[in-house]
Amino acid sequence: MILNSATSAPTVTDATGAKANAATDPAAAQDRFLKLLVAQLNNQDPMNPLDNAQMTSQIAQINTVTGIQQLNQTMQSMSEQFNSLQVMQGTALIGRNVMTEGSSLAVADKAGKGGFEIPSAATNVKIEVTTAGGQVVDTIDLGAKAAGRHTFDWDASKYTGTTDALQFRVTAVNGSTKLSSTPLALSKVTAAGAEDGQLKLTLANGKTINYSQIKALV
Repeated sequence: MILNSATSAPTVTDATGAKANAATDPAAAQDRFLKLLVAQLNNQDPMNPLDNAQMTSQIAQINTVTGIQQLNQTMQSMSEQFNSLQVMQGTALIGRNVMTEGSSLAVADKAGKGGFEIPSAATNVKIEVTTAGGQVVDTIDLGAKAAGRHTFDWDASKYTGTTDALQFRVTAVNGSTKLSSTPLALSKVTAAGAEDGQLKLTLANGKTINYSQIKALV
């Protein structure tokens, strides 16, 4: 005879008075198992008593299940604490400027700012400031740049159009060879939170990013 303690799953009250689901509470699972075991012993056939090896196996199984449930509860608690810690760390970034992959140009006080990454040294790097439709409104020649991450500034004092949707594109070359480049957009962190175990940051440009997407703090 095999015991089956997975019957109904009533709500139980633990030693602290908190309510828990009996299907996931280790103490409740052990209690159900022991009650079923006693009932099985009381109603066993005297001519065919419960085999000791079978009983030992059942006890070992309930101990294994209980251990797994306790481990799951511990991991759940640790996960909740980790999420809380992440949010606390994220709030320290509120108000800070960060750089993430993107080509939107941040403009404030008649000055634009952005960044880029190049995989190897370039003999010349050119930044084109464009409208949302792709029209070039200005060009910045940055000259030679080493491999890595760089920032640039743009004087927007002479630009009379709206700056909310300005973009930029990067052209980097080494001699006659065109290099790949990654544009980096600047934006301010406005809020922080946790979702699915990941720290999420809301930016002033309307984007929501993972903490791991931050390329640099500016």
